[in-house]
Amino acid sequence: MLRHARKILILLLIVLGALAGLILLKPREAPKRVPLEERVTPVRVVEAPAVDVAPRVLGYGNVKPGKVWEAVGEVSGTVVHRHPELQKGAILQAGTELLRIDPADYRLSVAQIKANIRSVEAQLGVLDVRALNTKQSLAIEERRLNLGRKQLGRKRELLRRGAISQSEVEQEERSVLAGEQAVQNLRNAMKLLPAERSVQEATRDQLKARLETARRDLSRTTIVAPFTCRIAAVHVELSQFAAKGRVLIEADGLDVAEVIAQTPIGKMLTLLPPEIEIPTEPGAVMPRLRGVTDIEAVVRLRTGDVEVEWPARFLRMSDMVDPRTRTIGVIVAVDQPYRQVESGRRPPLVKNMYVEVELRGPPRPKAVVIPRAALDGKRVYVAGPDDRLTRREVEVQFAQTNFVVVRSGLAPLERVVISDLPFAVEGMRVRPVVDRDATESLVAEAVGATPVR
Repeated sequence: MLRHARKILILLLIVLGALAGLILLKPREAPKRVPLEERVTPVRVVEAPAVDVAPRVLGYGNVKPGKVWEAVGEVSGTVVHRHPELQKGAILQAGTELLRIDPADYRLSVAQIKANIRSVEAQLGVLDVRALNTKQSLAIEERRLNLGRKQLGRKRELLRRGAISQSEVEQEERSVLAGEQAVQNLRNAMKLLPAERSVQEATRDQLKARLETARRDLSRTTIVAPFTCRIAAVHVELSQFAAKGRVLIEADGLDVAEVIAQTPIGKMLTLLPPEIEIPTEPGAVMPRLRGVTDIEAVVRLRTGDVEVEWPARFLRMSDMVDPRTRTIGVIVAVDQPYRQVESGRRPPLVKNMYVEVELRGPPRPKAVVIPRAALDGKRVYVAGPDDRLTRREVEVQFAQTNFVVVRSGLAPLERVVISDLPFAVEGMRVRPVVDRDATESLVAEAVGATPVR
């Protein structure tokens, strides 16, 4: 049985080998020739739009109040009144009495100076009476002198006739001399009265000036908020002595908030139109920039998922460049920031809040823009009319965050490749597909419809 099975197995293997040989020796068909075809690479493109580009620059800085008030003690004394809400962070209306220093000493000073003035005015009244009395006495003495002189003349005539003695004439001469002396004294007294009056008037004027100073010191014992403000610091307490020249209160104005934003110098130049002429007169530079460039500003707060904006005004440029960052400060102002507060949505612009400032210059009409990612050095890849790749050298006018403005080298609506081409060969065939989303995003950012990121 074992031998019989072995014979059957060997016979089966021979038959299988014969069949395999027949299959291998069967003639095959010749391979077909396939013609070579050029490879086509699909690429994403944008049709370079020509739009009115809004040049924009981003800067970052801290908010500070437009007005800062320091209440410096102008008089010394003990604080006898302090407003109950005078605390850091409180908002107080204009005209609110914040502090009062003990005014008793200053009221006494006013009363004393007033009494001195009344005394001087009384002395001036006495001088007026003296002047009137002296004038009347002078008139009487002059009349008496005239009568004495006539009497002397008659006696001299009688002496010449021998009717009287020489002693009588001499006695009359002494009387005339005494009258002349009296008249002279009265005239001298009249001349001294204006000088005495001037002295008293000068004293009165000095006292009046001291009275005005004393009244001003009395008014300075009360410290009133000059404008609606937010208290930043209080350095004195009730019943505490407040020294003259010491800062008692610090407060910030609420009507204007300013931001000093640091921006790159090169970026700032893109906001200026090419045709602008900067004046050489230093005082005319800022008005020229505000009037000609028409720079618009927006202050933006980004925190988490919240983004809030405030319209702002371009005020001026800083006086120096930051030596570390090579940036220049731009000062913008937000009017009435506290009136723009919206509960749960828009907070107030608080001091030292870190915000973003977007500056926007005048639009550049019909400028060709392309995505910044499409630029390779100074070249871009363009899908030509025959759908072949062309490498084009362009001149960039200026660059923004995600796009560049092309000055020359590219015509509007040319198809610029935005896909990554690791093995780009000029002249290779491509299949361009216009990326509508990329084009819309490019146009929206170029015209300023979306915030700069």
